[in-house]
Amino acid sequence: MKLAFFGAEGKAGSAIVRRLEAAGHEVRGIEVGDEPDVEGCDAAVDFTTPEAAPANVRAALEQGVSCVVGTTGWEPGELGALAAEKGLRLFVAPNFSIGAVLMMRFAQEAAVHFPRAEIVELHNEAKKDAPSGTAKTTAELVGGDPAIHSVRLPGLVAHQEVIFGGEGQLLTIRHDTTGRESFADGVLLALEKLGELPPGLTIGLETLIS
Repeated sequence: MKLAFFGAEGKAGSAIVRRLEAAGHEVRGIEVGDEPDVEGCDAAVDFTTPEAAPANVRAALEQGVSCVVGTTGWEPGELGALAAEKGLRLFVAPNFSIGAVLMMRFAQEAAVHFPRAEIVELHNEAKKDAPSGTAKTTAELVGGDPAIHSVRLPGLVAHQEVIFGGEGQLLTIRHDTTGRESFADGVLLALEKLGELPPGLTIGLETLIS
């Protein structure tokens, strides 16, 4: 596929681009602030910031290009409606690590058996939104309005644990992203399935994993 990649110069973007190119995709990197020209591309991918992503996605959709977005901290509903109107796909996921998606699935299952849970999410200090999109999604899946504790420190990549407490026992479900290239597995899966999705907005990598 011919791909436009918003944020190709970033830490996550550069790691993902290497994997996409190794998989045979042709990637056109578009840096933050550049004119978002995606004409002739099969899809656009965005790993930028909550401030930049909406304009990037809108520009891609206006040029007839479906989008895969890993940027969190913004609301995609309005642009999902634009995508549906144009017969395009807007796929947004709070986390593109398949292990993180499985962590959330296991946490949802465990929540049935424990009265309380709390979530601790840890990311590099450059991450602007807190709590993370993954933590918010996990809280919705677990239910019961669990407390979320956000940590931003240098040296971290992306980590989350869900701690369940019951009488006489604790259960901790944890996922650690030690390298940003792991996000490429989810991006590759999303690009593979993009044409099969209904027009409009689809949220969450879990919708693609049986």
